[in-house]
Amino acid sequence: MEKVLEIHQITKIYKNQRGIKDVSFNVYRGDVFGFFGPNGAGKSTLLKIITGLMRTNKGTVKIFGLNPMEHYEKAMKKVGCIIESADSYEYMTAFQNLKMTASYYPNVSNAELDKMLETVGLIKYRNEKASNFSTGMKMRLAIAAVLIADPDLVILDEPTNGLDIEGLVDFRQLIKRLSEEQGVTFLISSHMINEMEQMCNRIGILYEGKLLTEGLVADLLTEHESLEQYFINQLKLAREEKIHA
Repeated sequence: MEKVLEIHQITKIYKNQRGIKDVSFNVYRGDVFGFFGPNGAGKSTLLKIITGLMRTNKGTVKIFGLNPMEHYEKAMKKVGCIIESADSYEYMTAFQNLKMTASYYPNVSNAELDKMLETVGLIKYRNEKASNFSTGMKMRLAIAAVLIADPDLVILDEPTNGLDIEGLVDFRQLIKRLSEEQGVTFLISSHMINEMEQMCNRIGILYEGKLLTEGLVADLLTEHESLEQYFINQLKLAREEKIHA
């Protein structure tokens, strides 16, 4: 399998001694890889390191075989990401928002922008201002903007925050469609375990800055009723090890 993303012994420690320690895993072509953990587990820190927004104390990242710290432009050329929030210009329409983003890329036609709005289910809101959009609609608009770069890898930080049930279902179906029909690989952080179980084929669990485990969802569910049960068991084991250490 082709490695799209390689994370090797990434360590980033802050002055308060929190951070992430010796995190290693791979994301392969076609994966929808979800990593989750409690708030403060280090999910956003790891995503910022992967996308070159933060330097590590130790370890390496490779995206399509390239280290973004050494070859940032080449490494990130086929990567789209939404880190921390799905921002948009609220006084602009959905189409105008995409037009603004498209100005950073060569030769993106209006027809292509409409196709992206159609892909994320917003074409009928093409001329409506983003200020009128729900949280779920703003997330879909942000993903449409990400798609302008025609990415092979999309990195999303807590994308389901604030979504209602309908928004969650729409988001899950969108990720599945982009993965299956367009071959987009996803790395998604979340603390919503049930959504990860339905959306991802592989997962990793972060706890207090350490990767407790990672693997195929199908394999993990052979001995557990749900990812939630597996997650709780892993946290229990980690806490017991900490007590006896």
